[in-house]
Amino acid sequence: MSERDALLERAARHARDYLDHVSRRPVGGMQSAGELSARLAVPLPEDGEDAAVVLDALAQAARGGTVATQGPRYFGFVVGSSLPVATAADWLVSAWDQNTGLYVLSPFNAVTEQVAAGWILELAGLPESWSVGFVTGGSMANFTALAAARRHVLEQVGWNVEEDGLVGAPPITFVVNDEAHYSIATSLRMLGLGTRSAVRIGTDAQGRMRPDELASVLRKTQGPCVVCAQAGNVNTGAFDPLESISDLAREHGAWLHVDGAFGLWAAASPGLRHLLAGLAGADSVSTDAHKWLNVPYDCGIVLCAHPTAHRGAMTLAAAYLQESPRERDPREYVPEESRRARAVPVYAALRTLGRGGLSALVERCCRHARRFAEGLREAGYEVLNEVVLNQVLVSFGEPEVTRRVIAAIQEDGTCWCSGTEWQGRTAMRISVSSWATTDADVERSLDAMRRAARAVTGRRE
Repeated sequence: MSERDALLERAARHARDYLDHVSRRPVGGMQSAGELSARLAVPLPEDGEDAAVVLDALAQAARGGTVATQGPRYFGFVVGSSLPVATAADWLVSAWDQNTGLYVLSPFNAVTEQVAAGWILELAGLPESWSVGFVTGGSMANFTALAAARRHVLEQVGWNVEEDGLVGAPPITFVVNDEAHYSIATSLRMLGLGTRSAVRIGTDAQGRMRPDELASVLRKTQGPCVVCAQAGNVNTGAFDPLESISDLAREHGAWLHVDGAFGLWAAASPGLRHLLAGLAGADSVSTDAHKWLNVPYDCGIVLCAHPTAHRGAMTLAAAYLQESPRERDPREYVPEESRRARAVPVYAALRTLGRGGLSALVERCCRHARRFAEGLREAGYEVLNEVVLNQVLVSFGEPEVTRRVIAAIQEDGTCWCSGTEWQGRTAMRISVSSWATTDADVERSLDAMRRAARAVTGRRE
């Protein structure tokens, strides 16, 4: 066996061992930063160490230093596990080591990306004429979409922002859901527009944008305008009323962007697809494949109804680049030039699951979320949201009590949930996003949650 083959076999053994044990270990990280530093912070070797020793050191530190997001009982953030086929495909991506910027650099990866993009548009019910880019995550997908929006709305009033910049440009009004994800504000900063350019629209009790307030704002708005809506509130899972919002945006000539980081995947479910009614009226959409599609990090996706604006916001030519006159160059739709083939695990996941498998995954997670809500409500604890998707918010009483219960659950290690603040209330957030979570995992986790809550509150069920 060559050294290369021996190292690959060794890495595969470590990976199998990790995945074999991840469902049985405590879910949170088991080692402190100091303990990990003691293992990893060796002096930089002068002549290098044996490669097998280095792999072993990494694998040993990772067993206790990682969080078991690959396991079935991680509910802390909207973080999916990685489907086995997606993990395996990602290994191939690393072995191929292709730069997916240009068609000429990797025809295979460029075509795979184009096929996967078509499948995503089909699942979302969007026209095949839309352009698609594969970026690092939801934040960069939002940034890319809003860069396209900035170009388009300024071009409509005769301003070329890519050539002339923003100094002296007509101001753009950004209208956002008051519960918008912080990555929208980050995008405005990176685009040179600033967070003060955003007009925030009030929401209802579930975090849905109020169309009446949006209509009032748009009536008073002059000049270029971008509306940012949300498909899947990160706390409640609620969807903005996209049909009403898209009608209003179209009436006032505004660009509509929809942040569907995890909520977009509800389109695969016949029973949930209605939540996305009106999506086809959007101008751009963002999502994360490493959330509900359960592919490895990192993989965000941006979809745009205006390919010319999308490409124009992202692309610059260079004399040394051999661009294809006929085939799609992936670089034209993303901020990066050099990047890994993110679409390959997406292709593998979608082809393996099919429409039915993805629908079953999404619906199963939503059923688990409803069971969590039911079990905790029956135990006497307050569920703060309508459980319309995979998100559950729970209060165990006073803010400090809720925080102590969350800490106790995390310390117990059976499952892992995070805390949040929701409309002035401190809550525990349960997010069910993993393909691996079973009914038994939910019941085991419920038992741990109720046990921790009883210990903190003294409540008897």
